Amino acid sequence: MVTENQILQMREKLKRYRSRFLRKEFSGLDESATRIMVNNFLTDILGYAELVDIKTEYRIRGEYADYVIQVGRKKRFVVEVKSISLDLNEKHLRQSLNYAANEGIDWILLLNGRQIELYKVNFSKPIKSTIVLSFDLIDNDDFKIAPEFISYLTKRSVEKNELDNLWKRISALSPVVIAKDLYSEEIVRDLRNCLKRETGIYFQLDDVAKALYSVITQPIDFGRPRLKKLK
Repeated sequence: MVTENQILQMREKLKRYRSRFLRKEFSGLDESATRIMVNNFLTDILGYAELVDIKTEYRIRGEYADYVIQVGRKKRFVVEVKSISLDLNEKHLRQSLNYAANEGIDWILLLNGRQIELYKVNFSKPIKSTIVLSFDLIDNDDFKIAPEFISYLTKRSVEKNELDNLWKRISALSPVVIAKDLYSEEIVRDLRNCLKRETGIYFQLDDVAKALYSVITQPIDFGRPRLKKLK
């Protein structure tokens, strides 16, 4: 977990970055100019060392990734850069996903100077990715919560495996995982045992599972029951 002090420091760094780069006169910069912003973001904000941690135009099977970030001997991120005038979207992810798959890299960062998108690579067949974080530093609502999560992208946090731990927490609380656990035979049996103690009735597992499904998928009014008028 990142500390409150780290979050405060990150907030100040992002304020300086926003004041310096995210100005109206820079909103139409091309991709090569946007890289100046991205270089600053990777070094001053995230703490990666030029030439040592940051590899530019990294060759992968005859093609070139914009950046690969390597800490120690491990390649941590593929970084794809787009012009600040373009909104990031999933089509910008495709080539980076191929690079990550070929190099065994777990994370992809899409950056355009103002937007930050982080993807986790899932080495399944076919290979897939899951979006983990998405912020626009110009958006004030995004900016309020961005410092905490961007802190997990720093060199310090990556070295301490804090980013991997964040992913474990996020994925563990995903609806798919929670639903799988809720519908597990163990949980359904526990519910059946509770119902038997409360009612003295023995229920079939399928009936309990169907009731559980209704609880999850349908709104429930916990208010006071309404009495109907007698006709």
